[in-house]
Amino acid sequence: MKILSIQSAVAYGHVGNSAAVFPLQRIGVEVLPVYTVNFSNHTGYGVWRGPLIDPADVREVLAGVEDRGVFPEIDVVLSGYQGGEGIADVILDAVARVKAANPNAVYACDPVMGNAKSGCFVAPAIPDLLRDRVVPAADIVTPNQFELGYLTRTEPDTLESTLASVDLVRETGPRTVLVTSVERPDREEGTIEMLAVDDAGAWIVQTPLLPMKANGSGDVTAALFTAHYRETGDAGVALARTTSSVFDLLSLTHESGERELQLVEAQEFYAHPRLQFEVRQVR
Repeated sequence: MKILSIQSAVAYGHVGNSAAVFPLQRIGVEVLPVYTVNFSNHTGYGVWRGPLIDPADVREVLAGVEDRGVFPEIDVVLSGYQGGEGIADVILDAVARVKAANPNAVYACDPVMGNAKSGCFVAPAIPDLLRDRVVPAADIVTPNQFELGYLTRTEPDTLESTLASVDLVRETGPRTVLVTSVERPDREEGTIEMLAVDDAGAWIVQTPLLPMKANGSGDVTAALFTAHYRETGDAGVALARTTSSVFDLLSLTHESGERELQLVEAQEFYAHPRLQFEVRQVR
């Protein structure tokens, strides 16, 4: 499998491509990373150095990859955080070119906007751009529950309302939706869930909620789910593998006391998921 991953990069820590590439490689995926920023560290520190890469330069890198004749071999185009408005056009153009070269290729979009605790933390124009242009062009999307609500102008909280919101997203274009943080009022205390939906049904999995915030965990989740789903075509299997790997990554990070994901230390959990959580079909 080959994945063209158009995302941010940091020298220190693990977000964007600096979070997604190694886990994908560890499960046997060939990754072509194209960077949209090249920062010293993620912006959660409040200060960082390095350039936001001009969309024209990103387009040039992608054109160079296309020149090598690789696009017919690309199985997935993956995108995450979009730092500015211009990059969306570059990504959508790359998706169109890859799909023209390989009609079986898919586009997986992580529509990064924010979360329930922090609100939106992207440029003001980005959420509408994602909702109106980018998400409809995707085959797979991986919003958290907050982002799902924004995309659909709804307020999902129960399982039923979350499924209804997912159906609204699916009506716009993407057939496969992974909701990466489902927090419903009637769930067991101290837990969190993930929900995967495609044409074959809907599956949910519950894990303990770890008392931590880990930048980049969503990037790892989107990358692993996309790869497992592309490999198996089974949303339930992809959900089980991804949940297992990401939970063990987060547990190891929490135990370490470090702020940054222990991405390398957790590598065996990507290659050999323990599958310790039950995945239930709910539709």
